[in-house]
Amino acid sequence: MKKVVAVKANEDFVLDLQFNDGSVRRFDAKPYLNFGVFTELKDIHYFRQVRLAFGTVQWPHEQDISPETLYLESLPLNEANLEEFVQEHA
Repeated sequence: MKKVVAVKANEDFVLDLQFNDGSVRRFDAKPYLNFGVFTELKDIHYFRQVRLAFGTVQWPHEQDISPETLYLESLPLNEANLEEFVQEHA
């Protein structure tokens, strides 16, 4: 089972994620921002308050996205982005 072990919110409503298998991937949250509880994430200051919780990501008002969705709907980071992410979370 995939679990998120590190997260970084970017200014463009994208999350950089590290999973328990060592992979680092980029998830674009923009397609979710017009639906239900996720509309609150349109506020970039709120979006950047994302934290790890129970093997996935969660925001202060308990919006979350399953780790499986985060993994399956994300793309691997390129080498330059990967080095930057690893240095920030070392």
